Formats: sequence, structure tokens, C-alpha cells
Amino acid sequence: MASIPEVQIAEGCRAMPVVGLGTAAALDLVKDAALEAMRAGYRHFDSATLYESEGPLGEAIREALELGILASRGDLFVTSKLWCNDAHPDQVLPAIKRSLCNLQLEYLDLYLVHMPFSTIIKPGTRPYPINHQDLVRFDMKSVWEAMEECKSLGLTKAIGVSNFNQKRLEELLTTARIPPSVNQVEMNVAWQQKQLTEYCKSKGIHVTAYSPLGGGTAGNVRDSDMIHDIAVSKGKTAAQVCLRWVHEQGVSLVTKSFNKERMKQNIEIFDWELSDGDRLKISEMPQSRTVILTAMLADKEGYNPLPEHEL
Repeated sequence: MASIPEVQIAEGCRAMPVVGLGTAAALDLVKDAALEAMRAGYRHFDSATLYESEGPLGEAIREALELGILASRGDLFVTSKLWCNDAHPDQVLPAIKRSLCNLQLEYLDLYLVHMPFSTIIKPGTRPYPINHQDLVRFDMKSVWEAMEECKSLGLTKAIGVSNFNQKRLEELLTTARIPPSVNQVEMNVAWQQKQLTEYCKSKGIHVTAYSPLGGGTAGNVRDSDMIHDIAVSKGKTAAQVCLRWVHEQGVSLVTKSFNKERMKQNIEIFDWELSDGDRLKISEMPQSRTVILTAMLADKEGYNPLPEHEL
């Protein structure tokens, strides 16, 4: 079973394994995939209200404890996220309690604001994509105060954000009593996020990369001939080269392969490294998002109210 390095993100919080398994997938796959990942050595699992995967992940955790795959709940690092229709000061606490109920847990290790937006409250729904007509003012200060309350109550060990750019982080840090421990954003060899990563490091905010192999309309970053050549020279897969590059930037990452062999390969990235020449080639790759976030805000006519650079 592979050993995954860990990073401390907050005082009083279990150290975060630097590779986690994402659960935004078909729900009938999540439970078995999570159990297989635990057997392979994964201890960090990334969920969200939006994914509707908290229930099957919770079932996997319960079964893993019963089977002895896990010795205790404390073996795991579990993340979930606040979706936009719950991003209101009076809805945050009920939202995290629902997540905990779904996961069959007493606390989260990390709770993130999924997007820096709020939508009108529609109880029992997870609207996605978000219709622009449903957007309402995002009261960042008050929502974050409610996140801080979740931490103070012991419902989560750490709090953070996702999809926040530098401008939004600066706004948050002006009023936050507890600064965000994590900013989870898209990051991969095709969207390297150098400026944002450096800013987060300067503020003590740990970065977690989602889509470390790319995704969305731009395709898979593993398709690059240059990445393929590096992989051949190292005797590794193209995916391992991409994941190793992300790891070398000092960030953690969330992968989403449910294939047993690829799960194992995705955590076999710690006993070798890229050369300076490899890093230089990767640094010169053309840059563009592979996940188009404004698609989350489009209505059926394709209109969105915000330019991509606002995300």
C-alpha cells in the first residue's frame, strides 16, 4: 500500500494527504470506488453537496470501519463544500449539518465555499448549471462568519474556499477572523496558476488542485506529445508526469479515476522527480483553462453575467 505525504493546513486539524480522491461521478460508482481507494492507501476524500456523493461516500466510510480497512474515523481527511443556494448567512449551518448527516460523520476535516456566488434559496435542490436570473448578492463577510461558526462549533476542523481568484481572496482577508486554510482551484500543466499560487503561499493559504489532468471542453492534458515524451523517458505514464508536476509546485491535488490500476498509479508519484529540463518544457506550455467556470452560470441560451476573468 502506497504511502502518501501529508501537509498541515490548520492548527487542530489532521494533516491533509497531498493526493485525494474526488467523488464528482456517477453515484452508483462512488461507494465501491471509495472502498477500493482506501484499500490502495487513499485517506483523503473530496465531496460536495453539488456532487450528491456524500451519501455513498458515507456508506463507504462506515463499511471500511466495519471491515477493518480503517482503524478509526481519524484515519481519514474528508472535505465537503457549500453550494451556492446555501451560500447565505442563515443557511450555512443547516447545510453543513445536512452534509454531516449524509456522510454519517460528526465532523468534517475541511469545509469549503464551493463558488464565490449565491443563488436564491430553493430548499432541497442543487441547481446546476446556475441560471443567471437566480444569482443574488454574495454577502462574503456574513457567509464567512457563518463558516467560522461551523469551525468554532467543531463541525469542521478547517474552513476554506474554492474557485476564488486573488481579488476575491483579498476581499475575504480584509474581514476574516479565521483566514481560509485552503483554496481549491483548477490547476494543471495547461493552466498553471503561477500568480495565484504564489499569492496564496504568501498569505499562508494552501492550494489544492482539481482537474490536475485537465478536463472540460479543452480535453486532456495527457494528450500533449511533449508530456508523452517525458513519460517515456521516465518509464511513467503521461498522467503520472502531470500529477508529479502539480505535486512539485507544493500543492495538493484531487484525482478522479475510479479504475483500480490508475488509482494505484496516481499515488505512485513520490519516489521520483522531473528534471530541470522537463520542468522548463512544461513551464513553456501554452496556457488556457480546461474547465470553463462560466458554464456553471449559463442559462439555456448560453448567456452568463460574468466574464471568465472574474472567476
